[in-house]
Amino acid sequence: MDKTTALHCLLLFLVGQGWAQSRPVSGRVLDKATNEGLPGVSVIVHGTTVGTATDLEGRFALNISGPEATLQFKLFCLSKFP
Repeated sequence: MDKTTALHCLLLFLVGQGWAQSRPVSGRVLDKATNEGLPGVSVIVHGTTVGTATDLEGRFALNISGPEATLQFKLFCLSKFP
């Protein structure tokens, strides 16, 4: 095997390893009191700009990279106080 072929094999291996580490994550955000889905919750991979929002039933799906990714969940509520 010449150097060019070996280099191509190495590059294909490294690119494949990078793609293999990305994986889909999905779930549902529920209200603790009512057990109903919460729409509009921001789901963000901590330390990145990767994120999504839950749908009307509280479901979300996104791709994360790395085994130690941490998800952040944020819900902003505006309510009227008397």
